[in-house]
Amino acid sequence: MPTSRRLEALGNGVFARTDRAKQAHRDKPGLPPLIDLSLGSTDLQPPDEIIRCMAAAMTDPASSAYCLEAGTAPFQQAVAAWCQRRFGVEVDPQRQVQLLVGSQEGTAHLPLAILDPGDHALLLDPSYPSHRGGLVLAGASICSLPLSQEQDWLPDFDAIRPELWDQLKLFVLGYPHNPTARVGNQELLDQAMARGCRHQLVIANDNPYVDLALEGEAPSLLRSPGWNDWGIEFFSLSKGWCLGGFRLAFAIGAEPLITALRQVKGVVDFNQSLALQQGAIQALTRWADWPRSLHGKYCERRDRVLSVLRGGGWSCPTPGMAMYLWLPLPADAGVRKLDDETFASHVLQHSGVALTPGSGFGEGGKGWLRMALVRPTDELEDAARRLVAAVP
Repeated sequence: MPTSRRLEALGNGVFARTDRAKQAHRDKPGLPPLIDLSLGSTDLQPPDEIIRCMAAAMTDPASSAYCLEAGTAPFQQAVAAWCQRRFGVEVDPQRQVQLLVGSQEGTAHLPLAILDPGDHALLLDPSYPSHRGGLVLAGASICSLPLSQEQDWLPDFDAIRPELWDQLKLFVLGYPHNPTARVGNQELLDQAMARGCRHQLVIANDNPYVDLALEGEAPSLLRSPGWNDWGIEFFSLSKGWCLGGFRLAFAIGAEPLITALRQVKGVVDFNQSLALQQGAIQALTRWADWPRSLHGKYCERRDRVLSVLRGGGWSCPTPGMAMYLWLPLPADAGVRKLDDETFASHVLQHSGVALTPGSGFGEGGKGWLRMALVRPTDELEDAARRLVAAVP
């Protein structure tokens, strides 16, 4: 059956490819048991009160009905209050806040709302796959801003030609950064937002890890002058509140951008159930500081895994953001001419540990692997020992 050129350009996502590889590993007898560290889907549980709140609200008949935009008003008000407490920034809950079915959904839909086919858009390389995917679906002309270890995975805005800045309609970035687990800094987002205002360019910062910076303070576009003219920022309850499967997130941005995104969503989906929104309201109000309580656990996981890997001769940088290690291929892998996809396949087969190949996040991720610290510490140490033993 014929499919669209758009679908061909979209390609097969790295998470789908890895999922098929994991299933094949499970189905083949005699292989080591699987330890899945390929997804940022944490084993840590959210506060019990949030789940109880959702469960109680499920019995309300309104929770099983469609939720149109007017029904999201209490959630939007909770977001505005959270924003004031978290960043000291006042936002209009009706005009500058939008409920999302996960921040990935928002970053994928935004280009459809503001770009015409052929419009120029810029993204980081490497970057989270939905950033590129949304631009592909919108038919954008995609430009990449390469990141490198030598520059600590921070972008050099001066590397972009002045005439290209004038052509760009959208710049999608995300700090703290996935996959490299670098926190970034406020000056970086301030500079990006200043470029947006100067060139009348939309700046979109994907920020689901804002409360999971283990070192320093995470930056936010909402602290950058001009965000309410040309900026939009995406937040999620998936990571900080351990609610990934509930698909709860929101965007805060300039009124025209929120209006445009809302119009696209009005065609594509209804909003999340009111019962789930009730849980999100509890998270943002009564449990606003919950994400910071996870820092100690993630630090312990990070440090103990790095100790095992480094003890086995694997040179690994220390991440400043929770949840991930960004690992270069071991030297021996390069000698044997294994790329990151082949190496990830090799270690899955020989160790049972599933990692995400860095090239799945773009050309700039080639030669790297992402490990998600989403299992108990002892299990992560076991995985690290298996990985060291499986290096060819």
